[in-house]
Amino acid sequence: MKREDIIVIGGYGHVGGSISVRLAKKFPGRVVAAGRSLERAERFCLEHGGSIRPLRLSAYEQPDMTLLASAKLVVMCLDQTDTRFAEACLMAGIDYVDVSASGSFLTALELLNRMESGPLATAVLSVGLAPGLTNMLAKQAMQTLTYTKAIDISIMLGLGDEHGKAAIEWTVDSLNSEYQVDAGGQPRLVSSMTDGRVTNFGGRLGKRSAYRFPFSDQQTLPRTLGIPEAATRLCFDSRLSTRLLAALKRIGALKLLSRPRWRNLAVAAFGKLRFGTEQFAVKVEASGEVEGAHAIAGFGAAGVREAEFTASFAASVAEAIYDGGSWPEGVFHTEQLFDSILYDDHMEMTRAGAVAGDPVYRIDGIKGWKEFR
Repeated sequence: MKREDIIVIGGYGHVGGSISVRLAKKFPGRVVAAGRSLERAERFCLEHGGSIRPLRLSAYEQPDMTLLASAKLVVMCLDQTDTRFAEACLMAGIDYVDVSASGSFLTALELLNRMESGPLATAVLSVGLAPGLTNMLAKQAMQTLTYTKAIDISIMLGLGDEHGKAAIEWTVDSLNSEYQVDAGGQPRLVSSMTDGRVTNFGGRLGKRSAYRFPFSDQQTLPRTLGIPEAATRLCFDSRLSTRLLAALKRIGALKLLSRPRWRNLAVAAFGKLRFGTEQFAVKVEASGEVEGAHAIAGFGAAGVREAEFTASFAASVAEAIYDGGSWPEGVFHTEQLFDSILYDDHMEMTRAGAVAGDPVYRIDGIKGWKEFR
């Protein structure tokens, strides 16, 4: 059987559904929306005129390789607890793109590079807003400098935006977490919602205080870009909400989230309340030197509806891997395989080290800006 299908697992969900639709426009008849519920998959496919095919396929069960026999590429849009599905794909020569943002899971996926026979296909990680866009802007900022000492990433999320349940649960669970980062080559333990830093997101968004948060990009970038350290911070479009959470952290009240009752209440509140906007923004600042003089290179981007942007980014990466010729075998993050250029109204990505005539992949849904001082 010829392998030409793109199987999107979770392909009828919040982010996965948008990825399926975007890829179906590029590759009509080749996209399969898969998940545990065949009924939901079929309903989703009918709603989109039959251009996408349904499939019952669970990422939480032992992979049935007969269902993947026609797959050239798998796009994973569900959070997983182990790497057996990804490993099965890579050992079968099926390329793999994972939308997951869990740092521990992405680290586990990286370890597949150590398999005895090695991956027989390409896996790409960090394909959303953070990690994803943040990684690419960090790389572009680093390339602006002669030497990069540190990268600071600030992310603003809109409380009025619609987020998937898994994303909300991760955010709530991370509010009182501790995690390890590299600081000048030495491990350092940091705590969420501490170590505030003022960031200017520009325009009407202006200056905002953002606080440490366990996005995986800050743990990945020192390895992939060879920089001494990186830090990622979070704030919300509601300044009051950000200040309130930081205050609750200081007095220890966020420890209540370790109790199931309070945690579930917080998840429900984040999922139902709509008291903000749908805006998101990212600001990446690389500090270092240019020809011996201190310099800071900043790249920022803002947009509306973070899930739609994640889908646009992931679909562009999937398109590149599916239709972009030969890629190296192994597990990689986006910044290891791609270069990017940020424009006023979009971003473009190419294969790292691309030459004239190589494909260019456009990612819409953001307005970009640059700073250098």
